[in-house]
Amino acid sequence: MYFFRCDPIHMGGSRKSGHPIMLLARMMILSLHLVAACATAQSPPGLPSGSPPQSPPQSSQLPPRFSQVVPGVTLTFPQDFGAHPSFRTEWWYVTGWLETPDKKPLGFQITFFRAATEIDRANPSRFAPKQLIIAHVALSDPAIGKLLHDQKSAREGFGLAYAKEGDTDVRLDDWRMVREENGRYETTVEARDFTLRLSLTPSQPPMKQDKNGFSRKGPRPEQASYYYSEPHLQVSGTITRHGKPVPVSGTAWLDHEWSTAYLDPDADGWDWVGASLDDGSALMAFRIRGKDGSKVWAYAGLRDASGRITLYEPEQVHFHPQRTWHSPRTDAAYPVAMRIQTGSTEWLLTPLQDDQELDSRQSTGAVYWEGAVTITRDGKPAGRGYFEMTGYVKPLKL
Repeated sequence: MYFFRCDPIHMGGSRKSGHPIMLLARMMILSLHLVAACATAQSPPGLPSGSPPQSPPQSSQLPPRFSQVVPGVTLTFPQDFGAHPSFRTEWWYVTGWLETPDKKPLGFQITFFRAATEIDRANPSRFAPKQLIIAHVALSDPAIGKLLHDQKSAREGFGLAYAKEGDTDVRLDDWRMVREENGRYETTVEARDFTLRLSLTPSQPPMKQDKNGFSRKGPRPEQASYYYSEPHLQVSGTITRHGKPVPVSGTAWLDHEWSTAYLDPDADGWDWVGASLDDGSALMAFRIRGKDGSKVWAYAGLRDASGRITLYEPEQVHFHPQRTWHSPRTDAAYPVAMRIQTGSTEWLLTPLQDDQELDSRQSTGAVYWEGAVTITRDGKPAGRGYFEMTGYVKPLKL
């Protein structure tokens, strides 16, 4: 059984990190345990910019109804940089490549999640966990040979854990990411084994994924999210380990998604990549795998340096494993080298290091692989990004 303690700030001391889709399956379970353990409630949240009308109020004995993702909604900035509490789940996910003064490559990830709980809205208690805030951080260093990672989780409230509306401002205790008026993101994360203090400066406008930000995730219309990315973020800051700060610089990718329904019930897991390419273009591609090994859904979007976007439908996107790494801890077989076809173009992903597996069975119960990769395009070096694989130890559930 997975659960969070219902103390005011931290609810669980487990350590893990990962891309949002992996965690979605567990956050819903966690919220149900909070209902039973805490007997608390949620008040009706406000609607996000451009979102459809919320369902009418209901009896206090019923769980809240969440806003649904529908096509045709216009994402509006800066409003949609902020939180959307009328939807069930949401995340701000940053990954990237860093370089030290001696040209040492590092990968990093910082993610803040917001998850609404299905509880009685009539209870006015300020201790009620109306939203859960979860944060992850990871550092990929080939010199260590594995990931360093950490996790925090708490109920929203008391000014110590929140995801604010109107613009990006998310906090969990002393971990925080905020977007300033000039568009730059400032983030500070003091993890167990390292500290990240990074500034991320946009060099391109947001990339609205799929149909102008309406991103299909399966064959059913409700299986979708609102989704935009900010590729080619210019990164500067420091990484501190063993009390020694080291200046770093690099390039990052930010994903922001919010949704109420996500995966098809026949889905087993998914593979995803986001990459800032050397010519100024940006690639995002994913496939959702079925329990029988089939492709449930797939999509890719490629934006060139001029801003022109090419969309690839499910039948145009194919993932072909090239090399497998077996985890000595879980015996999972991950295709860490992957060839991806988008139309007539072939991309090859090669990991910074093979062992970028995260085992979170002591907390959210999932094991997955996520890490830094280099990318070639039709056989030529093209850029760097992050690659995630879920469902290789056991099926992903949502």
